[in-house]
Amino acid sequence: MVSKINSIGLFGLDSYMIEVEADVTKGQQAFDIVGLPDSAVRESRDRVRAAIKNCKYKYPTGHITVNLAPADVKKEGSAYDLPVLLALLIANGQINPKINLDECLFIGEVSLDGTLRGVNGILSMAIGAKEQGIKHFFVPKANEMEGSVVNGISIYGVNTIGEVISHIVGSSAILPAEPYDISRIENNNHFLDFSEVKGQTVAKKALEIAAAGGHNVLLIGSPGAGKSMLAKRLPTILPEMTFDESIDTTKIYSVAGELDSKTPIILGRPFRSPHHTVSSRAISGGGAIPKPGEISLAHNGVLFLDELPEFSRDVMESLRQPVEDGKVTISRVAGSLTYPSAFTLVAAMNPCPCGFYGHPTRKCTCSPTAVRKYLNRISGPMLDRLDLHIEVPPVEYGALKSATPEETSESVRQRVNKAREIQNQRYKGTGITCNARLLPGMLSKYCVLTAEAEKMLSSSFERLGLSARAYDRILKVSRTISDLEGKELIELSHIAQAIQFRSLDRKYWEG
Repeated sequence: MVSKINSIGLFGLDSYMIEVEADVTKGQQAFDIVGLPDSAVRESRDRVRAAIKNCKYKYPTGHITVNLAPADVKKEGSAYDLPVLLALLIANGQINPKINLDECLFIGEVSLDGTLRGVNGILSMAIGAKEQGIKHFFVPKANEMEGSVVNGISIYGVNTIGEVISHIVGSSAILPAEPYDISRIENNNHFLDFSEVKGQTVAKKALEIAAAGGHNVLLIGSPGAGKSMLAKRLPTILPEMTFDESIDTTKIYSVAGELDSKTPIILGRPFRSPHHTVSSRAISGGGAIPKPGEISLAHNGVLFLDELPEFSRDVMESLRQPVEDGKVTISRVAGSLTYPSAFTLVAAMNPCPCGFYGHPTRKCTCSPTAVRKYLNRISGPMLDRLDLHIEVPPVEYGALKSATPEETSESVRQRVNKAREIQNQRYKGTGITCNARLLPGMLSKYCVLTAEAEKMLSSSFERLGLSARAYDRILKVSRTISDLEGKELIELSHIAQAIQFRSLDRKYWEG
């Protein structure tokens, strides 16, 4: 007898339906799984065998064949244990379903004692199942809240295979999960605030510009000046995530296995801060079937690279294309996957190896050659992709002890939201979400300069030896500064500020 159970698989962030077919025939005892399974899928034979016996069911005798269709797509992971087990018991005649299995979908890893363990990617699976017309989705109890975020499909959280079987045969029904109320989730970014940063007026203004336009930032300063403190608070002034942005980000975390079971959807902007020893594969993503890397986990949030010159050249060069395009494509033998990576890049660095070059009170011990060599670890193309270069000076004692309250993140965010609303109206229907995402062909239409501003930009281009990409960045940043002031045209002061934040362009960078 042949039985069929619906399941679902993932390829990147996209899901595809899988039909688990089981056939039990007379012959020598054997258990074959076909359909391009990886080692984890093949090992389900032993987990399923032990679970069936330990739950007091009869293990089928004879030649067992399980097919995972479509058979030409690679299957990985332990998520198919539950549908394989159910298909076997139905094929062996031990289960007589009383419900329409065509409307049901099953997923979950089976323990040896018959309990179910959670799996990755449930959110993407639930969305895909809904699109395929599935009405009932049975998942491990640990994944119930994550699946319940999706409306329009019934999610059933299951603890043991006994509960599933009782529901299928009609002896004891499982109640579907209530739709999850996202208002219950706290945004952890609110525990940090810009008001905690003393001084650093210029750096704060630059980060406000970065948040308003989605620009990338380089912070340069001595140890202890507050670079990391500023970077960690950037998410608190970014606009609140939309529901669609939350879903997109949560799908990435779910597939990567980094989603907190107590928080089924991410509402706060992600902040990722990999150590400088990270590999290019960990940054971009990888594996036989590639998983998301740090740049995708930072999607719709902030990627912070502290001590930028200490990162390997491979890592820095692997960032160039994702920073430009907002996505990363990973090619493997199994196929090519594209993950979104629309993040705000914030990099921090010391001005020299010892960290005190240009310090007002401490003496730098580095030679000019050592300083130049240290700075030139960052390539010109990478530097061009950083819109704002901000010097973060040491904070004076008076600023630290000042009783004058600093501006809060909420008040800064209000200005950022107004600037973003201007951009949303301006780019409506174009697919552009912020000034930093403007395409080169759109600059002449949306970045209109006054005559004085045009003259300053022209002279600065020749004097500073700017690249074409740096020219584009200056226009985009000046567009954001103009939006923050509510101006339609880009004026002289806007261009001057944008150029001021390009202090490390190539001629000065080489010393």
